[in-house]
Amino acid sequence: MQALMSRDFQFAHPRDSAGTLVAVVGLRVHHNVIDIVQLYGEDDADAARIPGDEPDVLFPQTVIWRTSGRARDVIRQVLKLEDPVEIGTAAKGCWMPTHAGRSTWLAASA
Repeated sequence: MQALMSRDFQFAHPRDSAGTLVAVVGLRVHHNVIDIVQLYGEDDADAARIPGDEPDVLFPQTVIWRTSGRARDVIRQVLKLEDPVEIGTAAKGCWMPTHAGRSTWLAASA
């Protein structure tokens, strides 16, 4: 997790309606892509690289790269990803709170 944070991943901690933590979700926006890591448990994680202009990062229509498996293995694979060649304008956005304990990624339009 510290290695992800050192690479500028920003984290959200989605909760269910009872307030129970359901995942740890990390996003890194860089080089016109978004890298996302979703940790559900020690043995249940997934990660993806999606285009920077993808409107829904949690349910993307286009996926450049994806993996799933044990959290430790998924994190290692994400850390091994090379930065893509940057073309065009860099993607931007931020986590926005939507409800108590919930947030969503809001892509910036400008």
